[in-house]
Amino acid sequence: MADNLSDTLKKLKITAVDRTEDSLEGCLDCLLQALAQNNMETSEKIQESGILQLFASLLIPQSSCTAKVANIIAEVAKNEFMRTPCVDAGLISPLVQLLNSKDQEVLLQTGRALGNICYDSHEGRSAVDQAGGAQIVIDHLRSLCSITDPANEKLLTVFCGMLMNYSNENDSLQAQLINMGVIPTLVKLLGIHCQNAALTEMCLVAFGNLAELESSKEQFASTNIAEELVKLFKKQIEHDKKEMIFEVLAPLAENDAIKLQLVEAGLVECLLEIVQQKVDSDKEDDIAELKTASDLMVLLLLGDESMQKLFEGGKGNVFQRVLSWIPSNNHQLQLAGALAIANFARNDGNCIHMVDNGIVEKLMDLLDRHVEDGNVTVQHAALSALRNLAIPVINKAKMLSAGVTEAVLKFLKSEMPPVQFKLLGTLRMLIDAQAEAAEQLGKNVKLVERLVEWCEAKDHAGVMGESNRLLSALIRHSKSKDVIKTIVQSGGIKHLVTMATSEHVIMQNEALVALALIAALELGTAEKDLESAKLVQILHRLLADERSAPEIKYNSMVLICALMGSECLHKEVQDLAFLDVVSKLRSHENKSVAQQASLTEQRLTVES
Repeated sequence: MADNLSDTLKKLKITAVDRTEDSLEGCLDCLLQALAQNNMETSEKIQESGILQLFASLLIPQSSCTAKVANIIAEVAKNEFMRTPCVDAGLISPLVQLLNSKDQEVLLQTGRALGNICYDSHEGRSAVDQAGGAQIVIDHLRSLCSITDPANEKLLTVFCGMLMNYSNENDSLQAQLINMGVIPTLVKLLGIHCQNAALTEMCLVAFGNLAELESSKEQFASTNIAEELVKLFKKQIEHDKKEMIFEVLAPLAENDAIKLQLVEAGLVECLLEIVQQKVDSDKEDDIAELKTASDLMVLLLLGDESMQKLFEGGKGNVFQRVLSWIPSNNHQLQLAGALAIANFARNDGNCIHMVDNGIVEKLMDLLDRHVEDGNVTVQHAALSALRNLAIPVINKAKMLSAGVTEAVLKFLKSEMPPVQFKLLGTLRMLIDAQAEAAEQLGKNVKLVERLVEWCEAKDHAGVMGESNRLLSALIRHSKSKDVIKTIVQSGGIKHLVTMATSEHVIMQNEALVALALIAALELGTAEKDLESAKLVQILHRLLADERSAPEIKYNSMVLICALMGSECLHKEVQDLAFLDVVSKLRSHENKSVAQQASLTEQRLTVES
């Protein structure tokens, strides 16, 4: 074969120049045969012979050999090492010209050749881009879209594949295709050719690539992609095919408009059916499908409109089915059920309805099953749901009397930051304006000591922030001397002082209000800690700093007045010349700040 191949290549060099069609055709047939037998070896020989450069001159529209030349290029470009040589041999420009041919076989082989050259090749893509190949292919897809004979479907599949290889994992080329309007065309293709497995698959892979790009979402939302994908999904039996559609649905469902379209197209019913079918299976594929379906379900509930549509006033079939996941024995379903409830609990009306209908008990039962060596993701999800449910004022007392704080406190020993974070948030929501509950928690030494420990969790800013906020909330909502004493004894004061310097105004404010209550109710107990935490110096800095928000200046001055009852702190105030800073604030544009500055100035003058 090697000798034959060498002879063929020599002969081809001569006939390529003479352009004798018959003998040229014979040489090309020999090359195709050799490529079919051993593609890599033959491709190496073709490269060594320098024949690639000659192919450029053979790619002419009127020749009967053109399709075969394009076919040979498509075959050799299956090898990675041949793609750049094809570009260097100047083959891209004549190939792109051939895309204007009327001959179906020429179009097919040209599409294959360009697609293979572009596969994972920056040089190939760049050359096709410069030659304007993508636009011509998209125009073909548009004009041939409605023809359903097998030969045309094969050509459409090759063209889709070419565009995919051209743009795969390349954001700028994907954006270019989107701007050329490829998305509506592909969606139309999917609708018309849904019986053709190869073409459908190609469209799905293309969608999967393009859907990752944020700019594609709006274009997708203006088509009937949701309807087409759900229609296609309902027909699928094989796991791999469903998986392929899931891979397109997940990125698309990040868009709120598409979420709603998918819900209206009936995707949720499909997902619920999968869950029902697969819930008891221990086959790997079924477990994977159950996870994907329940995850997607949760994702659809992240959109406000899609979520409200599925809630249906708490009477909806979907809501009821999701509720039934929580007591199930399947961890994945427990997780999805709790996350779904957290997503339904995004407005007061839904939260109130759910609490009145016993959801809290279901979530507490779920948490109970995960106290000892529990599943962290389930713990996190159930706590998230409880935190959201505790936001409406009317729910707080109901949840407290249902025993939510006791259920949540069981996780105080957790070493997992996500669980710690949600636990803290849930407790903070529950005690908001609930004096009795705040006092009860604030006197819980174990809780307060854990909070003080977490206030130092420098590696977990969220946990640290929430611990500080809960410490402050315990004081602000209980206004209890006992709570303050517990916090002082546990070493919490320094953290509240540090919190007053937070970059978040809301946290600064919460700290200052809590510190003012400490100064008003238990100054004697706390003064040593306030002094060693350098509170007076921090307040001076906050008042002198022009960037401090008006409410920060106001509460800092209230606190200064409250600190005058302590001899050592009073002395620090005098030493730092607060009068200068405060008197300047009398002309502050905020009336409350200006008034408080006058009062503080008087107090400082009298006390000095």
